[in-house]
Amino acid sequence: MSAPIFATHGCRLNAYESEAMAEMSKQAGLDDAVIVNTCAVTSEAVRKARQDIRRLRRENPGATLIVTGCAAQTDPDSFAAMDEVDRVVGNAEKMRPETWANMAPDLIGTTEPVQVDDIMSVRETAGHLIDGFGSRSRAYVQVQNGCDHRCTFCIIPYGRGNSRSVPAGVVVDQIKRLVESGYNEVVLTGVDLTSWGADLPQTPQLGDLVRRILKLVPDLPRLRISSIDSIEADPALMEAIATEPRLMPHMHLSLQHGSDLILKRMKRRHLRDDAIAFCEEARRLRPGMTFGADIIAGFPTETEEHFADSLRLVEECDLTWLHVFPYSPRPGTPAARMPQLDRKTIKDRAARLRAAGSERQAAHMAGWRGRHAVLMEAPRMGRTEHFAEVRFDSEQPVGQIVETEITGATESHLTAA
Repeated sequence: MSAPIFATHGCRLNAYESEAMAEMSKQAGLDDAVIVNTCAVTSEAVRKARQDIRRLRRENPGATLIVTGCAAQTDPDSFAAMDEVDRVVGNAEKMRPETWANMAPDLIGTTEPVQVDDIMSVRETAGHLIDGFGSRSRAYVQVQNGCDHRCTFCIIPYGRGNSRSVPAGVVVDQIKRLVESGYNEVVLTGVDLTSWGADLPQTPQLGDLVRRILKLVPDLPRLRISSIDSIEADPALMEAIATEPRLMPHMHLSLQHGSDLILKRMKRRHLRDDAIAFCEEARRLRPGMTFGADIIAGFPTETEEHFADSLRLVEECDLTWLHVFPYSPRPGTPAARMPQLDRKTIKDRAARLRAAGSERQAAHMAGWRGRHAVLMEAPRMGRTEHFAEVRFDSEQPVGQIVETEITGATESHLTAA
């Protein structure tokens, strides 16, 4: 084995961190190792991580097998108890070069096999968050980590810690370097992106960061925002939506449900009318704005009437891209102690939500014609400003923004010559 093998589960942040860990473990000379970067967002995610660990051990019997990530952070003892696992490393520890240096082959046995400290005590934002990982076409810049909120279904704050922000000046400098390197689109991401700035001097808000980036990096063609909590969208962000054509007209919303009662039981900060009002206002400010959303199916105590509220929300917010999560209880969360629905009902409702999302996506695709600017992600595939996928008959330059004529559409993508 010439380099560590990585198995990365879960979110984009884990993907960034795996890239950073790959570099740190390489510098430490940790070659014969398998590193599993786990996710804890659902019980199914944890089950898949364990399954992957067993498979990787069978395939690499002589390697040092290291488990890290959110599931390792929230339940280190259970992973340490697995016969296949040699070491367990917490989310803060995995981003420190000294952690990997101390696991170099000549030092194995000199450090504790379980290195997981209290994530809530972490105050700094790891430097790798601003390194801008991504493809040749699009760079993802993590400007925030952690979450101060405690939704009843969510284990993530216990895996990521409290909210920490990267200062605006540091973000701007990094984006300048990315643009100089040839990137045409930058995506701002975070665990709870709209909480950016709350821990910084003078408590700036996300809209302030967006406007500062667009002002100080005039050569950046496209700035995109990833998932946000719409109830926390600040006035400066709404102004940017209205006035900044380089801010892409697509956002992913953390909505989670369409019933006010279930939202309250989830301990969310918004009601259904808030979500609808945000989408309406954003489209008033920026006609044609598109939205994706996270929605949970089968939350404890959800009735058919409650579920119908979520189905209606898809239409009332005109959601185009749905991420549907069948609810699964996470031990240690308040929702796990609530009356649970049976798995068949949860699975059925998730399927119905996905079907509703597919219908909205197909309707959205059918309405596209004319010329559009497309950022090429592959020789024959790119995305519009609204994040619609476009497939080409001929090859185009990867990483470039091309003006093209949309010639047709399927339920899932657009077509162009």
